[in-house]
Amino acid sequence: MDLPEPIHLPNNIGNPRVPFVFVGDAAFGLNKNVMRPFSLRNIDTPKKTFNYRLSRARRFVECAFGILSNKWRIFHSSIIINPQSAKYIIKAACVLHNFVRLRDGYQFEDTIRCDMEEFDEVQAVGGRSSGISVRDSFVQYFNGPGAVPWQNRMIH
Repeated sequence: MDLPEPIHLPNNIGNPRVPFVFVGDAAFGLNKNVMRPFSLRNIDTPKKTFNYRLSRARRFVECAFGILSNKWRIFHSSIIINPQSAKYIIKAACVLHNFVRLRDGYQFEDTIRCDMEEFDEVQAVGGRSSGISVRDSFVQYFNGPGAVPWQNRMIH
């Protein structure tokens, strides 16, 4: 996959760069480009914070995907094509969505949520140990320079 080079997170210049990642749930394999939550057994506050922030990011992705899949039938099942063609389809759907929204205005049925539980199993790429290291970097960031004022009350 052609992802951008790793970057420093905002307000975190002195620490190592982190790769761009996809957010997943417990069904996904952990690797340097796919983050999954920590198991809920014996979880401490910094890891709860990571899980909360990951879950919040997933909700935004699910909403965006739900809007697209409710409008465009191609997203109702797996798309078995090469990655470049998939990029074109996704970009075209986004452009068409924006065009239709500008033309027709806001439509309530465009906001109906689509759960992502029907996805086929995703194969992990890269080592689990590098995934652990990247996830630990996000844990430190979300509990340090990347903390937001409301996150602690959301996990307690």
